[in-house]
Amino acid sequence: MKDPIIQEGAQVLRLKAKPVLKKDIESLKVRSLIAKMKKVLAKEEFGVAIAAPQVGESLRIFVVAGRAFREDSEVTMPDKVFINPELIRLSRKKKEMTEGCLSVRNKYGSVLRHEKASVKALDEQGRAFTYHGSELLGHIFQHEYDHLEGILYIDKAVRLQDDENWQKLGETED
Repeated sequence: MKDPIIQEGAQVLRLKAKPVLKKDIESLKVRSLIAKMKKVLAKEEFGVAIAAPQVGESLRIFVVAGRAFREDSEVTMPDKVFINPELIRLSRKKKEMTEGCLSVRNKYGSVLRHEKASVKALDEQGRAFTYHGSELLGHIFQHEYDHLEGILYIDKAVRLQDDENWQKLGETED
């Protein structure tokens, strides 16, 4: 079975994604794309987020799995859609964390990113919102934003390693 996630080497992963026009947010094309992204992400046991270029669409959209928002609660939130996201605030303090990527299978590495990140975006109905994330969520926002800029985490990673079983280490992939 063919992997529905575009892999490293594909040109779409290196393009700066195009903004979604506000009038197009509730269009069949965009709604279908978001549904596809959620479906693909749901099938990835270790995936916590996915960007539109990873499913072949160069549009400024990413989806974060509800389980990534879980702090100490057992309650899982629904997946959250970010359309035309902007990183509006980044902490001075940075933290190195292990990252992987659904578009770079079987590799992981440490990436130094801002410990906290605030994102301003539109939701699926075109309403503006701001979300603040720290630790893992802050890293996810920056990782996904990089996808929309044509940047892969391997461009920033140190100690990049191959490991066919790396998911067993308890790390997360976008």
